[in-house]
Amino acid sequence: QVWLVESGGDLVQPGGSLRLSCAASGSITTINVMGWYRQAPGKQRELVASITNDGTTNYTDSVKGRFTISSDSAKKTAYLQMNNLNPDDTAVYYCNFRGRFVIMAVLVGHDFDVWGQGTQVTVSS
Repeated sequence: QVWLVESGGDLVQPGGSLRLSCAASGSITTINVMGWYRQAPGKQRELVASITNDGTTNYTDSVKGRFTISSDSAKKTAYLQMNNLNPDDTAVYYCNFRGRFVIMAVLVGHDFDVWGQGTQVTVSS
């Protein structure tokens, strides 16, 4: 089994900054992609940023230049540094990891695609 724990969401004023963290646990052998998504009230969940295991990053246009995704492979953790936040960034932010883990009982590898529980980011004065 693999599970993710997110932290870092908060209420912040426009122009402020936050850093989100997402840590994975479980018998993981490989994490291929770490991603951050968000879902605002009444809207579909959208990809905000992603990073692959070779360091390739991808951002949605609305956050380019303001958000930075990074990862620590040893800690199995992804981060999302968010600067110059505005009210349009208000949403529940979810992390998503995809990779491989080992089912220890039978020592068989298996793909995983798991989501964090979500963390609320509210940008308001």
